[in-house]
Amino acid sequence: MTNKELLYVEDALAHEQFMKNCSKVTSTQIKDISLGTYIKELEEKHSQLFNKFLNLL
Repeated sequence: MTNKELLYVEDALAHEQFMKNCSKVTSTQIKDISLGTYIKELEEKHSQLFNKFLNLL
């Protein structure tokens, strides 16, 4: 893996970690049940993407 590709993967990992954390916090604060469920689905999606990028390393 080139240095440029490694930087891209590291950036993507940081982004997915940030989105996962934001989704987790937001899902606990939302009062609307259906919206909270959707945000939890987003959290799971970002967690899966994080793991996929991590597996590239």
